[in-house]
Amino acid sequence: MTARTVLDGADLAAVDELLAAADAHLSGAYPGDDGSRQPVHTVYVPADRYRAGLAQDWGRQALEAVETAGGAAALVEAVGVADPLREDVARRVAEKLDREPVEDLRIDLEDGYGDHGDAEDDVALAAARHLRAELDAGTATPFVGIRFKSLERPTRARGLRSLDLFLSGLAGSGDLPAGLVVTLPKVTSVDQVRAMVLVCAALERAHGLAPGRLRFEVQVETPQAILGADGTAPVAAMVHAGAGRVSGLHYGTYDYSAALGIAAAHQSMEHPVADHAKAVMQLAAAGTGVRLSDGSTNVLPVGEPDRVREAWSLHGRLVRRSLERGYYQGWDLHPAQLPSRFAATYAFYREGLATATDRLGAYLDGAAGGVLDEPATARALAWFLRRGLDCGAVDGEELRSAGLDPSQVARLAAGRG
Repeated sequence: MTARTVLDGADLAAVDELLAAADAHLSGAYPGDDGSRQPVHTVYVPADRYRAGLAQDWGRQALEAVETAGGAAALVEAVGVADPLREDVARRVAEKLDREPVEDLRIDLEDGYGDHGDAEDDVALAAARHLRAELDAGTATPFVGIRFKSLERPTRARGLRSLDLFLSGLAGSGDLPAGLVVTLPKVTSVDQVRAMVLVCAALERAHGLAPGRLRFEVQVETPQAILGADGTAPVAAMVHAGAGRVSGLHYGTYDYSAALGIAAAHQSMEHPVADHAKAVMQLAAAGTGVRLSDGSTNVLPVGEPDRVREAWSLHGRLVRRSLERGYYQGWDLHPAQLPSRFAATYAFYREGLATATDRLGAYLDGAAGGVLDEPATARALAWFLRRGLDCGAVDGEELRSAGLDPSQVARLAAGRG
């Protein structure tokens, strides 16, 4: 029997016409992730303490912390790395701390710096000079930028002045770094995001930068960002109000918890209010290409060796918890947090490596396996492997030995495979 359809060209054209606006909105507002590198952490440093070579110094301090707290074996045990992986993870962490101890450095002119009045002018300009020196020497971290004071009325003028001075100082002495990141803190309204778009456009015009060159992270650390007075989730509107300039949503553990009245002893990345806020953020960012970052723990690995190991255990567990929940980035506040950050991160990717390569290989080969993966899951598997490659947890040769081409994995992670 010959197959027969009843919908003609006119019917299909009518459907296309009806859905044209929805199609345009979907492709424009939800382009998906571009597959580029995302740092596993952001290190916050008060601007008046920032100097050229700081990241390398943090790496040395991190290695010293490992040595004085019992060595690499004590680190991986404290973090909870599985026995078969401990030697490999320890080796990789030591190499990382020597080679690239900081992936993303945020020069902090907000809470980490404080209010120093007009003296902030000199600090902002000095930060630009130090960063330029690192860029010229080739020692800058892959991602770097500043957090300036919020657009709330009391700090608005000061924050924008410091941003202006920093970018003017940096742009006036050479090209802006490809990994430049600007952080907008304590966002309480969608209009603040729109205002930031105007500021970025004005700075681009002044410095002859290409439109859209400046992007910024939105720090989600106020209740007003999660639930508006009208019952909506303003953070979702913030993503789209950024007109393509919002690069990330970063959760602020302590400001957000305090604003909800959580006692200081119970303010944590794993408190229920934190999980709720981050779930809303995750939904708001889904499909938009905007990256997510968890916050920090203020329990620092300092003091006697047993106290350091206890802090590593807590930090490692929180890092692992974030990774399992789809938060692939977090904040670090002290050099001794770097070992536990990388140990927990590397263990996460090492544990999942064999399963991910087997499943992705079976999908690409069209072979039947124990799990029937769909295209979306295959892309998630590619993303997992790509993230592991980016941070040093996985080697390209390991993918090739499993029958996978790293470049094909990268294309699939970017939605082009």
